[in-house]
Amino acid sequence: MKKITVLCHTVKVSPRRSNPQTRSALVDIAARLLSDEGPQALSARRVAAEAGSSTMAVYTNFGGMSGLVHDMVYEGFARLETYFSHVGRTADPVADMVLFGRAYRHNALTNPHLYAVMFGGASLAGFSLTAEDRQYGRYTLTNVVECATRCIEAGRFRTGDAELVAHQMWTAIHGLVTLELGHYLIDPCNADVVFEAQLTGLVVGVGDTLEAATRSVKASRRRLKKEVQSTRPGPSVEEEPASARRS
Repeated sequence: MKKITVLCHTVKVSPRRSNPQTRSALVDIAARLLSDEGPQALSARRVAAEAGSSTMAVYTNFGGMSGLVHDMVYEGFARLETYFSHVGRTADPVADMVLFGRAYRHNALTNPHLYAVMFGGASLAGFSLTAEDRQYGRYTLTNVVECATRCIEAGRFRTGDAELVAHQMWTAIHGLVTLELGHYLIDPCNADVVFEAQLTGLVVGVGDTLEAATRSVKASRRRLKKEVQSTRPGPSVEEEPASARRS
């Protein structure tokens, strides 16, 4: 049997296959504990207790606490990617682009604890992310870059680097969402008001006209419920522990 040593304890990994629903629940619980109580609350014993299971569930599903921490990041980006994948490709690429921004915000507000972990807003209890972990997160921008390319080709955005445009959108919306989750945006400049103005401003900033941008932003808002809010990302189905995937 394979042995994994964590905090000076040797634990035998169960040969049983992991349960996707259990994995998802443990990830959510660990992210909430980390966000609400800090890294000192993040232990196999505490996570298992909150889930109403034994500590073996952590080792069966993740290979140990290190695997669970990494999987919190991966699960967060997997859920974001699910929302992104439901953004349709239409004849209005700018509306599609804006809907990606709305999907990003929706994911953050729906999974605030995971969002904090994904981008280092919560200390990872002594565990660190690798460059590969961060690259996994950047991969979710692929669809956004492709959409930016279509906006440029349609003459809505000025000629330029589509990848740079995607990063501009990402960093701007990420900043707003972070402030929103921190409860910094209040009336009269509450999060909804600022977000709608930001979407239009971002699109105009990369070359669109105010009239066309306003029209596309409104169109994206009408699509939000059907394409994004009605989506229910399921748990990431992975049969082997995280430690085995990285070995």
